[in-house]
Amino acid sequence: MNTVTPRVFIAATRQNDGKTTTSLGLLSAMQEFYPRIGYIKPVGQRFVEIEDEKIDEDTGLMDRVYRLNCPLVDMSPIAVEPDFTRRYLQSSNNEALVKKIQRAFDRVAWEKDFVLCEGSGHAGVGSVFDLSNAQVAKILEAKVIIVTQGGIGKPIGEVSLNQALFEKEGVEIIGVILNKVLPDKVGHVADFARRGLKRKGLDLLGVVPHQRMLSNPTINLIHQELKAEMLNKCDDVHNLVDHVVVGAMAVQNALSYFKRGVLLITPGDREDIILAAASALCTDGEPQLAGIVLTGNLRPGENVLKVIRSLQFPVLLAKDDSYAVASKVHDLTVKTSPMDTEKISLIRDLIAEHVDVNKILKAL
Repeated sequence: MNTVTPRVFIAATRQNDGKTTTSLGLLSAMQEFYPRIGYIKPVGQRFVEIEDEKIDEDTGLMDRVYRLNCPLVDMSPIAVEPDFTRRYLQSSNNEALVKKIQRAFDRVAWEKDFVLCEGSGHAGVGSVFDLSNAQVAKILEAKVIIVTQGGIGKPIGEVSLNQALFEKEGVEIIGVILNKVLPDKVGHVADFARRGLKRKGLDLLGVVPHQRMLSNPTINLIHQELKAEMLNKCDDVHNLVDHVVVGAMAVQNALSYFKRGVLLITPGDREDIILAAASALCTDGEPQLAGIVLTGNLRPGENVLKVIRSLQFPVLLAKDDSYAVASKVHDLTVKTSPMDTEKISLIRDLIAEHVDVNKILKAL
């Protein structure tokens, strides 16, 4: 396997810590020093089918954004399907999987100046089929950057657990990036996290402030997740949702919850609440709510539908009941898509400003 091309492996302490966001921004930052960049996600767990091939969705994102000029199957060599683990435990062939990763890396790294390798979670993910992130980083002979969420005690504790497994495999850790830190606490967290990590022999590479655009779902994402029907024509499908309110109370009590950035979830036959929400506007005339989801597949009467069609914020009709809809929205994983140009631009700026790329370059 190619051992010459510089590479780095991005891992995280848990799911949704910002590994893909960091990878997306770091590729842009590294491109300033290595013009020809490559990307690989050796083991992917969330995949889509593209031309009959199962491709990790993060791979599709990186390819669309950076036009990497490499077959998708090489950038996403192993897709963990629902029965993958069972089949492996019945008749394991680890050597074949390792060779598949190595061959894929060779093709990804062909004529490239740098390759970013993205893991699939914390250091131990994949251990059940002998391809933990720590093991894959060792196979790729890559140094590691660990991404974790903001704070001091909890993230350092989680980083220490991951550090132990990477070190057990003989993998070097370049440093740690703290993500989603409250903006007014960036300086405080950076100071004490740096001290805590230093005691573990680790460098702090950066502290990235929390941005609601990157963490909060949009109405469009909720629309897709719920497979809901759009009841009105509205351009503001990218409204960010800050709070979710289930409209199960009397109208006079619901009024106080109608604020900007709120997603109202209410049964489709609660026409009193729908009309009250429709009439609630901010003082500057802007729509008060981010949107409304009507539940239970209960379509309002024609008079109320006429009001809905005139609204400036989206109104969706979902088949599930209010509890199921609220649960799906709560559990929604906010991912960046190639169409999110404003979000991608923000990610690039955040990593360039808040991550010490020179430390990474020196380590490589």
